[in-house]
Amino acid sequence: MASITLNNVWKIYNKTVLAVKDVNLVCKDGEFLALLGPSGCGKTSTLRMIAGLEEISAGEILIGETVVNSMRPRERDIAMVFETYGLYPHLSVYDNIAFPLRVRKMSDDDIEKRVQRAAGVVDLGDILDQYPSALGDGQKQRVSIARALVREPEVFLFDEPISHLDETLRRRMRVEIKHLQATLGNTMVYVTHDQIEAMAMADRIVIMDLGEIQQIGSPADLYNDPINLFVAGFIGEPPMNL
Repeated sequence: MASITLNNVWKIYNKTVLAVKDVNLVCKDGEFLALLGPSGCGKTSTLRMIAGLEEISAGEILIGETVVNSMRPRERDIAMVFETYGLYPHLSVYDNIAFPLRVRKMSDDDIEKRVQRAAGVVDLGDILDQYPSALGDGQKQRVSIARALVREPEVFLFDEPISHLDETLRRRMRVEIKHLQATLGNTMVYVTHDQIEAMAMADRIVIMDLGEIQQIGSPADLYNDPINLFVAGFIGEPPMNL
């Protein structure tokens, strides 16, 4: 496991579009940190820079004590879960989970142990022989999470993984993901635009708007002591009467 540190990180697209402006934050080792804000606030660009999927325009990112600016995604010991499942329809659940291990050319015995362990954590042990077309949305997302788990990374990154599910299933998945983090103790960074989701799951929340961090704190801190009108109006259901 490892901490994540962003020092004066900027992201500018095409030299004109300012997506992330001078972000400084630390996600502690074993912490569940949520990046929260409206569409276009810079939260996904920040997550993708941590993952190595976007180049950093300025600043530095550390995972543990290592500066990872120039490292490729596969060298950063991270696993990422996206909003879309990205499952291979012609592969069984077992083979979808095992795929990243086979790419690494691990032995069959090691693959079997890791797949069974990951499948057990997210309760997929009884459907490993099924194919994605036979699964519900919640099961598909659990397969996606298991495929990340099986790599046994230091850091998990979640990019709005349950935003497309219906409300009942979202509530259940919130509990499952939070339980997963509490059980594994891994560092997790979770992007969402849903303040209820962030308040229910995160140890701390980073609220962003227009590419800048507005406030960082625990859910209680943000709710009881918002730093400005944007945070005050964004947190709480129903919203604060301004």
